[in-house]
Amino acid sequence: MPKRISITPHLTVDELEQRYRQSTHPTERSHYQIIWLLAQGRPTEEVAAVTGYSRDWIYELVRSYNRIGTGSLGDLRRHNPGAAPKLHESQQAQLLEAVRGSAPDGGLWNGRKVTDYVKEVFGITITRQQGWVYFKQMEGRLRMPYPKIQETDLARQEERKKEVAAEGKRSQQGVSRRYRRDLGGS
Repeated sequence: MPKRISITPHLTVDELEQRYRQSTHPTERSHYQIIWLLAQGRPTEEVAAVTGYSRDWIYELVRSYNRIGTGSLGDLRRHNPGAAPKLHESQQAQLLEAVRGSAPDGGLWNGRKVTDYVKEVFGITITRQQGWVYFKQMEGRLRMPYPKIQETDLARQEERKKEVAAEGKRSQQGVSRRYRRDLGGS
């Protein structure tokens, strides 16, 4: 018979049950359920079957709970502030002013041009994707000039209109014939 996991009594079994039943966050609720069931003396395999967590994860959760207590339960990602932004607020404001104007080459702004600008002005290397993200955060749009419409022969335009109309008519007639044939007609 496998050895049962021992749970450090940071909380009583009744307190664990109460926190399990009152928790509104799904991850925290599952973690309290696991600790509560194990504190009752249930085997790890049964707890894994009931909760859907793997045995290895249950062991990891119990180790953290025994070492830290209830502070180790729940979704701890909320404590992770993430990476610091590459550009601080004054640099972002300066970039916003630059993007509101025309690009250094006189054209329109895009992610590559934002990347080049940040490298040149601030000496900070960012990826083209990050340049695009900064550009979109500043409510920029990728604006491309419309291609010049070439002059075409008016006679050729009229001829093409007739071709398209004829193709549509033939297609419509083909559908009608198939439809009649499927219904048992001629």
